[in-house]
Amino acid sequence: MEKYHGAIVAIVTPYINDELDEQGLIDLIEFQIEGGTHGIVPCGTTGESATLSFAEHKRVIELTVKTVNGRVPVIAGTGANNTKEAIELTQSAKDSGADAVLSVTPYYNKPSQEGLYQHFKTISEAVDIQTILYNVPSRTSINLLPETVARLAEIDSVIGIKEASASLQQISEVIRQCPDDFIVLSGDDFTSMPTVFIGGKGVISVTSNVHPRGMADLMEAALAGDIKKANEVHYKLLPLMTSMFSAPNPVPAKKGVELMGKVKDGLPRLPLTEIDDKALETLTAAMKNTGLL
Repeated sequence: MEKYHGAIVAIVTPYINDELDEQGLIDLIEFQIEGGTHGIVPCGTTGESATLSFAEHKRVIELTVKTVNGRVPVIAGTGANNTKEAIELTQSAKDSGADAVLSVTPYYNKPSQEGLYQHFKTISEAVDIQTILYNVPSRTSINLLPETVARLAEIDSVIGIKEASASLQQISEVIRQCPDDFIVLSGDDFTSMPTVFIGGKGVISVTSNVHPRGMADLMEAALAGDIKKANEVHYKLLPLMTSMFSAPNPVPAKKGVELMGKVKDGLPRLPLTEIDDKALETLTAAMKNTGLL
């Protein structure tokens, strides 16, 4: 089995009084490993990377690598819409001992496909570390097309992509056009099972924050080709997956780990706000239905 496979959690970043809760992060990492997660992504979208300071960003990755201590792969989120900043974060992640980095397409700038190619090529030339691209058009307003992914796959250090377009057609084209050993991971829980069945290797998951065992079971069944079991687990988890987006991500995931007693404070950082009553009702019902509460 590939090093990067299965259910990889995009772990939340806990705070107390809007400051990094280091013990809370350690506790969440241990909960994930005990639950069977196949890897950990600190400082991804779900880790509120957009509102972490550079110092916090680097510390979260450093602490994650230290706590994990080689038990599962650590894929550090180091993307930025400034190529120089992305290089700095990527170098810091390498220095901290991360196994790989997750590099998102530049947001807001809206670069061309050539600009996207040059951005990732420049980072790869500057820092020698395995890189997983991250395509999430709903957040960045730019789509990394399969043809560009295939060009980037020719770079030795670019080993895979987190594909969050939610398009199985696009995912299929990436798989078709890239080398056989190129790793394709679903970028959302809803498409994780079908992504595996068309050739993907797993998911970088939000739902894993509250249910690492469930998502691990789903991916293990799918990767083993057990369609019947994978379908059963998928539909059992579907309301929980849906509840993770009942409010802007990662608001429900952070509230969920708080409800489970895994962290003291599940509040996000502004401009995200506390979960509203309707979303909390949806989240609580789904967690109870899944046996988490």
